[in-house]
Amino acid sequence: MRFDGTLTQWNDDRGFGFVTPAQGGQDVFVHISSFPRDGRRPQLQERLSFELELNKDGKKRAVSVRRPEVSRPGARPSTPVQRSRPARSFFAQAVTVVMLVAVGVYGYAHYSKRVSAYTPSDSGTSSVLPAAQLPQPALANYRCDGRQHCSQMTSCAEATFFLKNCPSVKMDGDNDGVPCEQQLCTGSFAH
Repeated sequence: MRFDGTLTQWNDDRGFGFVTPAQGGQDVFVHISSFPRDGRRPQLQERLSFELELNKDGKKRAVSVRRPEVSRPGARPSTPVQRSRPARSFFAQAVTVVMLVAVGVYGYAHYSKRVSAYTPSDSGTSSVLPAAQLPQPALANYRCDGRQHCSQMTSCAEATFFLKNCPSVKMDGDNDGVPCEQQLCTGSFAH
């Protein structure tokens, strides 16, 4: 048979206390092990529902303790319960993956286009025109790769590109902006 009562004494350090029955009578001993394992500590003046049992000395003790406000169907516990974050739907996850892939493909294509613009082609340019008169794609076929001297160049355009765009080159002896005047950039354009 179940009884109702109020927790009137509690020793949290020792894990026991006393319940005063609602019907009156002597306080009843209650141990922490008789409470539900819901993570809530017993609180003074908390309403409880319990069954009675006799211990080995013949004294009454409360067992199978319940909290009536929590045990009713549809009732909410008095302390907030942490809820897990709702799982994202498959559709939302798929959209996220598709967007990340699209951004990656776009970035790779953009990067590849820029890198290929600075990679030298196999058909070396052998024009004698100064850089100002060369078509832009011809200049885009060169890249700074550490060469510094005229003997390392294959054309006037290549030497001009290196002079304008690469550090530490030693190809303009008279500092007039025309590199390798004696070897590659000869003719009417040399000063």
